[in-house]
Amino acid sequence: MSKVAPVASEEEFNTATSSLPPTALQILYFHAPWAAPCAHMSTVLETLASQYPATTPPATAFISINAEELPDVSEAFDVTAVPFIVLRRGKDTLDTISGGDAARVRTAVEKHAGAAPSAAAAKLPPAQTVTRPAEQAAPAPAPAPALAATPSTTNGTPAAPAPSKEELHKRLEELTNAAPCMLFMKGTPSAPQCGFSRQLVAILREHGVRYGFFNILADDDVRQGLKEYADWPTFPQLWLGGELCGGLDIVREEVENDPGFFAEFSVKQKLGAPVAAVQQAAPTVA
Repeated sequence: MSKVAPVASEEEFNTATSSLPPTALQILYFHAPWAAPCAHMSTVLETLASQYPATTPPATAFISINAEELPDVSEAFDVTAVPFIVLRRGKDTLDTISGGDAARVRTAVEKHAGAAPSAAAAKLPPAQTVTRPAEQAAPAPAPAPALAATPSTTNGTPAAPAPSKEELHKRLEELTNAAPCMLFMKGTPSAPQCGFSRQLVAILREHGVRYGFFNILADDDVRQGLKEYADWPTFPQLWLGGELCGGLDIVREEVENDPGFFAEFSVKQKLGAPVAAVQQAAPTVA
């Protein structure tokens, strides 16, 4: 049976796809570890792959790509949200599916690869449903990752205790209002750490927007707290006038529908003044 094969680098991706015969169906699965729907879609694709036999040469190839770790590959396929699936043969894209619709993914695969021989013996996992009660207690904060920005001690002194929810929300309110246009991103404008952040920075630069930025990778309190504060689980996030605008896909749609969307935030650059000018440590605009 076939398996979902992860690739860890752009070179590995190119090698994996170029070695396939031109008649093989490539199922390219773009995901991100922080996106809950990806966990379900991973199970869906593993189940689908198991229904297709491993042949020589391969007739189908299920390839898994971390969209953030391979931003250039993601950009090449115009990935703006995850999960995102591309079906192609050779260099020709046959279909794309954005979101966690398992039935749609199966239909697309069967359309281009034919019904799996063992499809009757295996069923896809049931569709994922998410309910959000009107009044729901906030989840316990996630443990800090191994590479958290704030060390447990500083020169032998224990780090300050985590802020209370009220203190954190007050800080987030200040940060989201630190500039008329605030970008919460992974990395910095000069060194984005994910393809989505890179693309959003490019849109702001293209429209000459003066904006503040905050690197959420350098502060896990902000990274986790902003998800609840904004009721928006992914990054980058763009805030305008202290209100959440959305992520890359929404910003791109707004600009496409209204070319003057950023008019009030655009500035004429004089004397080489920087566009992005909010400091990381303090929410002030330079």
